[in-house]
Amino acid sequence: MKIPRRAWHNTAHLVTGIPVGVVLGTLALLSLLIPRVLPALNRVQHSRFESFLNADIPRADPVKHRRDPRLWRQAGYHVLSPFLSALCAFLVCVCWGGAVVGLLGFLHQYFQPASFVFPIDLRDPAVAGVYTGVGAALLIMTPYLAHALTRLDLSIAQAMLGRSHRELGQMIETLAESRAGVVDAADAERRRIERDLHDGAQQRLVSLAMNLGMARATLTDLPDDARDAIEQAHEEAKQALKELRDFVRGLHPAVLNDQGLDAALSGVAARAPFPVRLRVDLGRRPTPTIEAVAFFVVSEALTNIAKHAKATGAEITVRTDGRMLHVSVYDDGIGGAALDGGTGLRGLSQRVDAVDGTFLLTSPVGGPTMITVELPCA
Repeated sequence: MKIPRRAWHNTAHLVTGIPVGVVLGTLALLSLLIPRVLPALNRVQHSRFESFLNADIPRADPVKHRRDPRLWRQAGYHVLSPFLSALCAFLVCVCWGGAVVGLLGFLHQYFQPASFVFPIDLRDPAVAGVYTGVGAALLIMTPYLAHALTRLDLSIAQAMLGRSHRELGQMIETLAESRAGVVDAADAERRRIERDLHDGAQQRLVSLAMNLGMARATLTDLPDDARDAIEQAHEEAKQALKELRDFVRGLHPAVLNDQGLDAALSGVAARAPFPVRLRVDLGRRPTPTIEAVAFFVVSEALTNIAKHAKATGAEITVRTDGRMLHVSVYDDGIGGAALDGGTGLRGLSQRVDAVDGTFLLTSPVGGPTMITVELPCA
């Protein structure tokens, strides 16, 4: 029988915990007077768990003064550790020893002197067989026991040396606020870019297209080459203006800020090259960030339908139930859409995830396709 390497690592972790725990437990008493000693003691235990168990215990913030409640919790672990390690190591070592002695029980019938008084007569083959069977059972059971005891030690260390539930809760809350701030800042930046393009480059292109149109209409006595150049420049200016308007509208449409999600989606549905049925039922207006995410989900979904689905129609439903904004986009196309299909759906899923929403895609081959999104609006 091959004993897993992890069993030896677990045993070594428990055995080495005794001397390490004795030294650190003694120094932990000093840390009650000098709290700055405690982080160094914690690092030693962290390295022991990482070396033998490949376990990373989340590091708590350093203790800086004696009134910090974490001081007693962390110092308490170092004081408790040698006793816990000694008990666990004793149980595991006794089981390993019993396994070895039991497996060698059949040898006693050859080497046990006849005059030796022993409560079990190992010279009897049946008794020796039972004795050996117990040893085999211990050999099988001990790795599981070592694993269970190391998990117990690890869980206690995580609870006493790591971050408390309150600290983890505060960290999660801080990260959530940070992520919300980043999402809001990105949305505000998109609105600023849209406004700058609308008020700057778009207005210049409008002026250029108008001037070229006037020149094209009034300068009729120019050579043919010059007229052709003006006409070509006029057409290119109009095409560039159209592309810029489409880009600005896709970046963050002004109507979304001014009139809300219903009006913005109505414009997107009206420009689709196929019939779109739109139903919007909003009890109250969501936040600008949630509005932007919902708009881009619908806009990108309709773009994908036009490019890939070969659909004859689509249906969009947007509604709120108080705390969630529900968005569904249905089309009767050929289906087969996937998040990793390169159609922009993964980007939509990531944008929905960024605001703690859920994104569900159902698109069997042959159709139909349904995108269902839930966004928090409370």
